[in-house]
Amino acid sequence: MSAFSATDAAFEGFRLTRERPRTVLVWAMLCFLVSVCSAIYLTTVGREASALLEAGPADTPDAAALGEMLAVLFPMMIMGLLFQCLMAAAVYRVTLRPEDRGLAYLKLSMDEFRLVLLTGVYFLLVLGAVIGAVLVAGLIAAVVMMVAGQGAGALMGVVIEFFILGVLFYTAVRLSLAPAITFAEHRLAIFDSWRLTKGQFWKLTGAYTLAICGIIAMSLLVLVIFAAAVAIAKGGDLQAAGRMFSPDSTSVRSYFTLTTVLYLLVSGWLTAIYYAVVIAPAAVAYRGLTKAAA
Repeated sequence: MSAFSATDAAFEGFRLTRERPRTVLVWAMLCFLVSVCSAIYLTTVGREASALLEAGPADTPDAAALGEMLAVLFPMMIMGLLFQCLMAAAVYRVTLRPEDRGLAYLKLSMDEFRLVLLTGVYFLLVLGAVIGAVLVAGLIAAVVMMVAGQGAGALMGVVIEFFILGVLFYTAVRLSLAPAITFAEHRLAIFDSWRLTKGQFWKLTGAYTLAICGIIAMSLLVLVIFAAAVAIAKGGDLQAAGRMFSPDSTSVRSYFTLTTVLYLLVSGWLTAIYYAVVIAPAAVAYRGLTKAAA
């Protein structure tokens, strides 16, 4: 029994963007406004933090400067988390509850709050798992180094590192339906995905891989065409076209040139499609697996 099609799940986001262009347009304008607000914040309050982010590896900041940078960027990180959960809920809503329209399927409700809470729980779980894995890996590598020498210890460390990465990837795929379950069933579902995705690891991995490759290929194509159009408009100046990817952040006025604004518009449209393409596969997989289990 085939619970869901990996290819259908992978391209569900592209189907949504084709069938609901007005919805995607609203999402794109919202992404554009978020990018504008982020740029204004970085060029005013977060100017020093932005300079540290753009610094090269030779200009390593001290602990105090790094702490100050994190304090300045923390509000942006929180707003980014809230925005991601807002967009995720919108994609789940259009996929799983198409009758619940709202404003382009955007709402501020308990659905979004539960997704934020789930993200926080997973962050703590991942942090604890990584710290525990690093401690165990270091202990094993140290024991091997004492018994068999430094070379064997270093090799064992590399093997353990790849093993940990593999376990984390497998666990992430198996638990990847947790946000969709949390949204669809109106409850915090932390580990329910593990049971639902039993025997579905490779299909889910294939669906996610196809979706990510598809949006990457589309984004690269659009950005190359856009950069070429900007270069042509500027008389063939490729350096001028390249500057739109790293605008002058010394002030708001210098940042928001016409080219940068156009780039943010294109980027906002691509970001809206990205959310649809990356989030929709989990919703389709959840819908198919729950129907098969019924």
